[in-house]
Amino acid sequence: MNWISNYVRPKINSLFSRREVPENLWTKCPECGTMLFHRELSDNLNVCSNCDHHMVITPRARFEALFDGGIFSEIAVPTPPADPLQFRDQKKYPDRMKAAQRETGEKEAMLVAMGEIGRTPIVAAGQDFSFMAGSMGMYVGNAIVAAAEKAVETRRPLILFSAAGGARMQEGILSLMQMPRTTVAVDMLKEAGLPYIVVLTHPTTGGVTASYAMLGDVHIAEPNALICFAGPRVIEQTIREKLPEGFQRAEYLLDHGMLDRVTSRLKLRDELISITRMMLGLPPAVAGELPAPEPVEALPEPEPEIADPAPKP
Repeated sequence: MNWISNYVRPKINSLFSRREVPENLWTKCPECGTMLFHRELSDNLNVCSNCDHHMVITPRARFEALFDGGIFSEIAVPTPPADPLQFRDQKKYPDRMKAAQRETGEKEAMLVAMGEIGRTPIVAAGQDFSFMAGSMGMYVGNAIVAAAEKAVETRRPLILFSAAGGARMQEGILSLMQMPRTTVAVDMLKEAGLPYIVVLTHPTTGGVTASYAMLGDVHIAEPNALICFAGPRVIEQTIREKLPEGFQRAEYLLDHGMLDRVTSRLKLRDELISITRMMLGLPPAVAGELPAPEPVEALPEPEPEIADPAPKP
């Protein structure tokens, strides 16, 4: 055994070798190729600082930036049957669900919460595209119904952030039934006279676009978001014609009257505060970042009054 080559040389090489940088510290922008430091990208709400490309952001991260002080409380959503159709393709449906839950740390593809934006109480629902492409299943339908019921109960507007590849095929017709269910939930808000604002993010497609995503009082989209029922490639193959540049992107839909606004994610919070307060007939919010609301302790019970003793004769 040669102790110089087997021990000394590896020890020297380990001391002078360059340490590898962890791969998760940098993210490459898929649009312009710029390498972005993960902390700076997170602080910029997953928007590329070089080309303004909007990357996927989770509902939890979005809500932390949306609500005052990042404070919100989650709304419970009824849990549907785990595998109602006993569906299996390359994997069993429950196995796909468990894998998505491990990867995202979330229970399902939609998060429902309530809190304040600009001191205005709201209910918010956000779809998570990283959870099985944000597909609309029974849980998503239950989440929207729960959000609408809570909004009506507390007299708050509902702001919904859509991001989905369409209905969830593993739930078949039960998934498609969420389209009329969510439409009825939106009607509950309209009957109660409460604002329903939809923010369409990339991508919003399929049955989601054909139901609750296009039933809002106001429709706002993030830049360059794909918003459609059938994708451009499917349409091109069907009609055998070349589609216009930017077809079914947010800016194209804005020009053709399908949207009210296209707003950068970095300006979206201020935009939502202004629109919500205007629709509620409230005065404009105070400009600038609002501090987190301080917790209010319960007031002490008032002490019982002691009657004055009767005056002596």
